[in-house]
Amino acid sequence: MVEQSLWMRQVEADPGHSGWYVERFRTMARAGDDLDGEARLVDAIAPRRARILDAGCGPGRLGGYLSRAGHDVVGVDVDPVLIAAAEQDHPGPRWLVCDLAELDLPASGITEPFDVIASAGNVMTFLAPSTRVAVLARLRAHLAADGRAVIGFGAGRDYDFGDFLDHATEAGFAPDLLLSTWDLRPFRDDSEFLVAVLRPA
Repeated sequence: MVEQSLWMRQVEADPGHSGWYVERFRTMARAGDDLDGEARLVDAIAPRRARILDAGCGPGRLGGYLSRAGHDVVGVDVDPVLIAAAEQDHPGPRWLVCDLAELDLPASGITEPFDVIASAGNVMTFLAPSTRVAVLARLRAHLAADGRAVIGFGAGRDYDFGDFLDHATEAGFAPDLLLSTWDLRPFRDDSEFLVAVLRPA
């Protein structure tokens, strides 16, 4: 059996956590906050009308934007509360409840591969540590031979950037570009955030 994700452990400890998370982003959207920086970068990387997998989609802000931009989007998340919010707030993509450690989209009737796989919102740091390489390998398996994965997360979350890049290599990826922000600032040794654009090795 796959080890439970850190996110779902947090939800078990605080059953209201998912609802709080959904409302937090709805409040920010109503306030006019810019919540689309990640999606703009992914859209810039993707060919037009691309097939995009939003891996760890949460309440759907990234996948919703990309769908409105004309892409064919599938979003997956382990948390059914977040998927329900994505379905309500962002109709268009196909939203699925799925643990990334057990990702098998053909079994769900989803055509693959994907041109781009995006994972924003610190998703990698909410995985059970024992599943990190397996998750990256599953993402790699769903990516087209000429596709790219875009994965971003912050420092100080018990997942060292160097370890992540080693895990990505082990899973069959090679880095194309490393950034420190979603608005294209270069990655440095002291960066507090990593956005890794990866290609199949």
